[in-house]
Amino acid sequence: MKKEEKTNVMRILDGKKIAYGSHTYEQDPALSGEEIAGILGEDADKVFKTLVTQGKSGAYYVFVVPVKEELDLKKAAKASGEKAVSMIKQKELLPLTGYVHGGCSPIGMKKQFPTFIHETAGQHDRIFVSAGRVGFQIEISPADLAAVAGCVLADIV
Repeated sequence: MKKEEKTNVMRILDGKKIAYGSHTYEQDPALSGEEIAGILGEDADKVFKTLVTQGKSGAYYVFVVPVKEELDLKKAAKASGEKAVSMIKQKELLPLTGYVHGGCSPIGMKKQFPTFIHETAGQHDRIFVSAGRVGFQIEISPADLAAVAGCVLADIV
């Protein structure tokens, strides 16, 4: 990656002096998370996707789960203290978060929403999440991700 190719996520981490690794791959939003893990040469258990939901109350919540797993909406509702949560529509993602589908990161959204990361993240020294643009991933310690994004570990898959 060229020096000038920094995403907003990377600039935020640099500003907070948080160590991370950056990885790029061919920008293809059709790639699945498991395919991206393969491109990175990593176990899919270490590569996480960022999902945005809305609770029955109208509040928004962010859930970060391993790419090969599905968010359990009942567990997500319980973790967030909502009666129910549902995925937001794809067209709502960019105006709400500033990120496009396939490039959504739990770091640096337009507004900080309550964020939950699947508890298995704590089993790894480093995990991968989107760097805020399709084709860009960051490798970061779960503790640093939790600190910068305000993540809470939860059973959500």
